[in-house]
Amino acid sequence: MTAALDTSFVVRYMMGSPADSARQASEVIDSTEELEISGIALAETAFVLTTVYQVPRGRAADQLIDLVRKENISLTGLTKDLAIQGLLMCRPSGRVSIADALIWAAARSGGSEVVYSFDRRFPDDGLEVRTSAAGP
Repeated sequence: MTAALDTSFVVRYMMGSPADSARQASEVIDSTEELEISGIALAETAFVLTTVYQVPRGRAADQLIDLVRKENISLTGLTKDLAIQGLLMCRPSGRVSIADALIWAAARSGGSEVVYSFDRRFPDDGLEVRTSAAGP
């Protein structure tokens, strides 16, 4: 049986507070139980870390990468390698948002070749980014 992780559970695990909740989250996440997390929950976790807790985006991306790398964690609709590759794009310049990185990873994981976006900073590694049906 695989269990899904919710954002609130992951945030408490990463932030270590409140202490009782963080301990409970650690017991589950650091166990051998098979767990699954969605790209939505990863993006929401990043949002909470960077806005509520003021965690710098690079550090938030690193924390998500550490979570994704856990052997007992699987991702819904994403391959681990592409999710990590996407999250790594968030670090160097801060140009790519964590949400866009996860959308990129989901598109690549699902076999998409094109993404429609008006965001000029959307990552185009392995994808064609278009703003209209006629092309870029």
